[in-house]
Amino acid sequence: MPQQLVVTAIGTDRTGIVSKLARLVTDCNCNIIDSRMAIFGGEFTFIMLLSGDVAAISRIEHLLPGLGLELDLTTMTKRTSAHQRKAVAAHYVLEYTGPDRVGTLGTITGLLASRSIYIGSLQSASKLAVEQTEAQMHTIMTLELPEGEQPEQLEADVMALLQQMNLSGSFHAQT
Repeated sequence: MPQQLVVTAIGTDRTGIVSKLARLVTDCNCNIIDSRMAIFGGEFTFIMLLSGDVAAISRIEHLLPGLGLELDLTTMTKRTSAHQRKAVAAHYVLEYTGPDRVGTLGTITGLLASRSIYIGSLQSASKLAVEQTEAQMHTIMTLELPEGEQPEQLEADVMALLQQMNLSGSFHAQT
């Protein structure tokens, strides 16, 4: 029976890290089911969901710390099981842009949490354009609305909050 393992690695960014991590996964006879990579500041970050038999997963758990030392990466692993989907009434996308201020993401996700809205993915970045004096935040979230949640009312509440926070945005059904 296939096992699953979440692998996280973070360290100073340089060429070849992904290749060496992917080679280890292949050498251990595991498969990469899902992965994400990003650069935050000068730090490389990588997260993977691996699948393999018990021996393959045990082997990568044993060998990864050594490769992490070689590449100057902090690594972490955690065994997991397949994601169990919950009953979802609808999928939506929330996207917003505006001044990058402390607490913006916390306020918006707080509203969603209070309504039991599941955030399936989140991507957020702050940029300062040459002609601007204040950094602008751009965020995209995919949301899963539970049964009974009225999308029209949620949209009204979210858009009112965005307006109150001087943010522009959209809330629409995921296609």
